[in-house]
Amino acid sequence: MGLSRIKLRWWMISLVTLGTIMNYLARSTLSVAAPTLKAEFGMSTEDYSWVILAFQASYTVMQTVAGTVLDILGTRLGFFIFAMGWALSNMGHAFASGWPSLAAFRAALGATEAAAIPAGAKVTSEWFPARERSLATSCFQMGTSVGSMLAPPLVAFCILWWGWQSAFLVTGGMSVLWALIWWFGYRAPEQHPRLPAEDLAALEEDRRANASEVRPARRREVLRSRGFWGIAIPRFLAEPAWQTFSFFIPLYLVTVWKLDLRDVALWAWMPFLAADFGSLAAGILPNVLMRRGAAMVTSRKVTMTVGALCMLGPACIGLATSPGLAIALFCVGGFAHQMLNGALITLCADVFDTRAVGTASGMAGSIAWIGGMAFTFIIGQSADEFGYNPLFVMLGALDVLAAIVLWSLLRTPRGKAPRVAATGG
Repeated sequence: MGLSRIKLRWWMISLVTLGTIMNYLARSTLSVAAPTLKAEFGMSTEDYSWVILAFQASYTVMQTVAGTVLDILGTRLGFFIFAMGWALSNMGHAFASGWPSLAAFRAALGATEAAAIPAGAKVTSEWFPARERSLATSCFQMGTSVGSMLAPPLVAFCILWWGWQSAFLVTGGMSVLWALIWWFGYRAPEQHPRLPAEDLAALEEDRRANASEVRPARRREVLRSRGFWGIAIPRFLAEPAWQTFSFFIPLYLVTVWKLDLRDVALWAWMPFLAADFGSLAAGILPNVLMRRGAAMVTSRKVTMTVGALCMLGPACIGLATSPGLAIALFCVGGFAHQMLNGALITLCADVFDTRAVGTASGMAGSIAWIGGMAFTFIIGQSADEFGYNPLFVMLGALDVLAAIVLWSLLRTPRGKAPRVAATGG
């Protein structure tokens, strides 16, 4: 294993991590600005939920499309196009004049942001040997929580000093800068001029060693595989928690605890810092388990289950007696979700061949976002009337159910993950 290859692959995943930070910073700008925009546009919680649903609907549809585009165009060009798209869409929010136009810009943002996770999964499968993929996945997944963590103080600062429009222009401009860095900084292993031939050969050998059960398959055959549904259904059940945290924590703090924008900036970033530690745990725990004899896929399943059990913490938010205690339980939830989600995302690179990872990850992501979209609809219809507490209980129950489904559907005969390669649509 060449030192240059080690440096290069961690440089590549650091680029993806920075990209996911920009992706989630842009995505989270609205959630921090939501109390301001509700007053500005006279929106109800139901109106706000329709804005979120516009994002979720386009994101859901486009994850499958984005994964396929990345497989066809390649990670470098495909991710660059999507990144420029989400940067400009996010900046467009500054020109909204009411919740319908806000929803239209939000839909454009969702359609373009959908490439981030499939792109991260592809880079992981292209540059990393199987034994290091969980750590690589945890690194780029940490970007999702870092972006969400940066949003409250940055967006609140922009709103307080320059008005709400500036928040979208600033975060969108940062994404434009990252897209240019990505274009000039990323290459696939076989195209990288600084990767020695022996290191490229070592990567290809690792792929062959972990692909002894590869069989040619079309996309519809991937959909028929038990392994795909063993990943997709748990993601469907688990995704509502993260989307609730991402889109509704600031609104919850304002509605339930009557905090102002400065207090939201003080508190709302903390669950996403805890989420970073959850992402790190998702990278470390599987390696610990494998060193103790666990099969690769089994190590991911155990990691996911530990995270799901920790989600019982945020299920108790209704018992909180102060905003500080509520935030502490949200922190448990952020840690838990990113731990279990990191394991689920890594499983796509374990179960599917490199040529199919983008497509498989995108399709699983679409199914996950259908779950998130359905739960957002439930929040919009019920939060003003019944409050948030029953919803948090539901989130904890769904994640425990997701762990049960994962163990039931995803099996690893002879200690190995069944792998599927795609040859076309």
